[in-house]
Amino acid sequence: MGDHKEQHLRVGAAVRRRRRSLELTLAVVAERSGLSVPFLSQVENDRARPSRSSLEKVADALRTTAVELLAAADPACSVDVVRAEDTEPDAAPRARSLVRGHHQMHASEFTGDHEAGREFQYRNDQLMYVADGAVEIEAEGRAYRLGRGDTLYLTGGVRHRWRATVPDTRVVVVAVAEHVEAVQDRQRPRQRQR
Repeated sequence: MGDHKEQHLRVGAAVRRRRRSLELTLAVVAERSGLSVPFLSQVENDRARPSRSSLEKVADALRTTAVELLAAADPACSVDVVRAEDTEPDAAPRARSLVRGHHQMHASEFTGDHEAGREFQYRNDQLMYVADGAVEIEAEGRAYRLGRGDTLYLTGGVRHRWRATVPDTRVVVVAVAEHVEAVQDRQRPRQRQR
């Protein structure tokens, strides 16, 4: 038993990210590649693994290479361990990613002081958890003081800033990843016309 070892890669998310970054529809990629829309949809959702030839056709349609798509692919495993000892200990403030790769969730750990004047605004939801120490968070015109074990949930679009109020504070921030457009799901229902 051990840590996660990459075996085969899931290329679907990389294909989808590239297609969306070029603002292309599946139909356009299908036309350019000579592959069907249903097959491309299955590839993007990791329900089908493209052959090397098909991957090269998709890459050409997306104006990239199969190697680039594979490099941007997610590991097929659903388990990954990020060890605490993988970071270099020092007294300076630091941030470390707790989730590797491109996933629907992003998590970071911030240790030490934090640039209090810097304002943040993320497109998607975020949860802040104080693992050690204490912080003060300003959001929506209010100040919130959080201690060890406290959490603060921020919906997408909320402007906020925070600072550590105790030395050696550790804050874990978990968020819906930027490439996942969770904000669109929160549109108001349309008013019924009378």
